[in-house]
Amino acid sequence: MLSHDTIWAAIDRLAERHQLTPSGLARRAGLDPTSFNKSKRTGPDGRMRWPSTESISKVLDATGTPIDRFMDLIQPGAGDSVPNSAFQQQTGSIPLLGFAQAGAGGFFDDGGFPAGQGWDVVEFPASPARKSGVYALEVQGESMKPLYRDGDVLIVEPGAQVRRGDRVVVKTRDGEVMAKVLARQSAKSIELMSLNPEHPNRSLDMVDVEWIARIIWASQ
Repeated sequence: MLSHDTIWAAIDRLAERHQLTPSGLARRAGLDPTSFNKSKRTGPDGRMRWPSTESISKVLDATGTPIDRFMDLIQPGAGDSVPNSAFQQQTGSIPLLGFAQAGAGGFFDDGGFPAGQGWDVVEFPASPARKSGVYALEVQGESMKPLYRDGDVLIVEPGAQVRRGDRVVVKTRDGEVMAKVLARQSAKSIELMSLNPEHPNRSLDMVDVEWIARIIWASQ
């Protein structure tokens, strides 16, 4: 059911999926940074204020979110599980994909959750009910040594809040997928420290980042 609270909650969830505050989401869409502030959701007289259809349209365009995905976010509990996933949740197993394949199109939805065909499965060493929506990426090559080696499996949690010092997987809009340490993040940019001293640190504009997911476990 559409309501004032569910519409605003969907906007908040959309911001969280893109690692943004509501103000950051408004900036990305070219809106006034205060457009989605809590104080703007009711008027001086206490009457509820609704986001305009134009604002929602700009936000969806800026984040590449289809309208049906936004409608999914309106539903209670949206974002707590893998949306529109092709996978049936199985006790003790989660989707698995190689890093080399992760950069190709068709394996993730707009929120960085598994979608499409071509995934394998791997046993998860904890209850999948505790971390709904998690998936695994298999390290390929030596670019992440000495921390991660070829064949290691990283368990990744999409949509989770990330903080400075977290190990994360980042996918750019150009299809590059990398595992790094989050050094700094703002509404406009992100700074990443390399796991391998032979590889440079990276600084990316947030508009060039498709998604960020937190690494929660590694098979080392």
